[in-house]
Amino acid sequence: MIKVGIIGATGYAGGELVRLMMGHKDVEIVWYGSRSYIDKKYADIYQNMFKIVDAKCLDDNMEELAKQADVIFTATPQGFCASMVTEEILSQTKIIDLSADFRIKDVETYEKWYGITHKSPQFIGEAVYGLCEINREDVKKARLVANPGCYTTCSILTAYPLAKEGIIDMNTLIVDAKSGTSGAGRGAKVQNLFCEVNENMKAYGVATHRHTPEIEEQLGYASGEQVVINFTPHLVPMNRGILATEYASLKKDVTYEEVKAIYDQYYKDEIFIRVLEKDVYPETKWVEGSNYVDLNFKIDPRTKRIIMMGAIDNLVKGAAGQAVQNMNLMFGLPESEGLELVPMFP
Repeated sequence: MIKVGIIGATGYAGGELVRLMMGHKDVEIVWYGSRSYIDKKYADIYQNMFKIVDAKCLDDNMEELAKQADVIFTATPQGFCASMVTEEILSQTKIIDLSADFRIKDVETYEKWYGITHKSPQFIGEAVYGLCEINREDVKKARLVANPGCYTTCSILTAYPLAKEGIIDMNTLIVDAKSGTSGAGRGAKVQNLFCEVNENMKAYGVATHRHTPEIEEQLGYASGEQVVINFTPHLVPMNRGILATEYASLKKDVTYEEVKAIYDQYYKDEIFIRVLEKDVYPETKWVEGSNYVDLNFKIDPRTKRIIMMGAIDNLVKGAAGQAVQNMNLMFGLPESEGLELVPMFP
């Protein structure tokens, strides 16, 4: 059994990690870390875990946890993992960090967008960006994985094949994305109250959202050029889900069949990526509660642009599910173990 420790186990992503681990036959959770709820029963915080999890919450002592766990998940705010990780810890255990601390390779870019000083830049070079469908072989060998963001996972996978094949003009890429409110975290914030969110939809982080450089960096690797995008996220009144609609100019005339063949070439063997049939467009409801990514596209010959669409569950493929997928690769397990979740409907 793989002994797992979760720091930040009482946030939404941490809670989703616990839920997924309960269905993973090769895992034992040995540490439910939560600074806010030390010594409180986990099932008292998440009542859905009553008679499923009997453990109490512990602190966030990563040094002690490293002695007990084969892998540590840090579902924590930006800066925590970077401030705690050491060579001694990494020599004892593996780490999958769900924050942005090791996603961006340029320290100055990270510090500019996140507004904090990076505490362990010496580990950025070795950290593997844990988008399994793109970096699978590197993830298998990693001891430190940077789990991608939710918006970024959806945005990158939606455009990746066309960026890689040079079909789209990367200077024209616009990403318009909508997320359910769980993406904002479990902390009490006035703007996330029911009366603020219900019957409302709003853009936020316009031209400033911190996932922007992450999307640009990864699509830059794919296209082999510097990428600068417009990324606009929106908050919508639902619990889960992300829908990304992306627009770009085509570099040449292409047919539906040619573009479909490109998507199929890249994703035909990916268990969690579903390229939909012609004129069937992704909906968040079709992936809710699952690790699936639904993708499709539409060519607009009138404007010589292509519209690419992707949908994920932000807490599963956008966070905890992807982290479990990374863990499976790191420990030589079937990639889908614990993640064969049929989407919920309604």
